[in-house]
Amino acid sequence: MCGRFTMAIDSDDLRTQLALGQMPPDWAPRYNIAPLQEIACVPFAEARSVHWFRWGLVPFWAKDPSIGNAMINARAESVAEKPAFRNSFKNKRCLILADGFYEWRKAGKLSVPFYFSLRSGEAFAFAGLWDDWEPKGVNSEPGLPGLTTCTIITTEANSLVAEVHPRMPVMLKGQAMWDWLEEPDAKKRLSLLHPFDPQQMRSWEVSRAVNSPSQDDASLIQPAVGGLFD
Repeated sequence: MCGRFTMAIDSDDLRTQLALGQMPPDWAPRYNIAPLQEIACVPFAEARSVHWFRWGLVPFWAKDPSIGNAMINARAESVAEKPAFRNSFKNKRCLILADGFYEWRKAGKLSVPFYFSLRSGEAFAFAGLWDDWEPKGVNSEPGLPGLTTCTIITTEANSLVAEVHPRMPVMLKGQAMWDWLEEPDAKKRLSLLHPFDPQQMRSWEVSRAVNSPSQDDASLIQPAVGGLFD
C-alpha cells in the first residue's frame, strides 16, 4: 500500500521539473502527507494545473463519504473492474504529485519506516483516480459540502521496495504521466501500471517519528541514527 508520502519541492522548481501549469498559491513543503488530507493533483492534461483533492476516494454513488477512509489505495490488478474504481479509471484519472514515499518493514512487533525517492531527488507522479461526490437524498446531513477526492494506485513492489513491503505506489515520469491522463485505450492504460525501475530509486530507514501525522518537517526524511537496519 501507500499510506504516507512527501512533496517538499518548491512550487517553481516543481512546475519546471514536471512541466506543470498553474500552481496553488498556498503551496508549502510537506514531509508527512497522510490519508484524508488535501493533496496536489493534476486531473487534466490540457492545462496541467494543480488542484487540491482530498486523499481517500469517495465514489459519486456513495451514500456516506466515510467510505473514503478505506479508499486511499486502488490495486492496479483490479482497478478496471472494481465498482468503486472502474468509472474513474475510465473517465477521471489524475496525477498525484510527490517526491518520495514511506513504507514500513516488520521487525518482530515493530514496524520500521523507510523512505523511498528517486536517486535524482526530482519529483514524480503517482498514478491516481479521482471523483466528485455530492450529498444525496432527504436524509443527507444539512450543510454537508461536496467533495473532490482521489486514490493512489498500487502495484507489486520492485526489488528495492520488496525488501520492506510487498507493494508500492505506481510511479510515473515523463511522457508516461500524460499518457496516463490521455490514453483512450484501457489496455494501454493498464500497461502503465507497473513497478518503477529500482535502479532509479534509493531508500533508507528513517525515524519512527513519521508514524505521527502531526509531525511534518525535514527531519523525517533524514536517515535514522542507530536504526535497526543500518
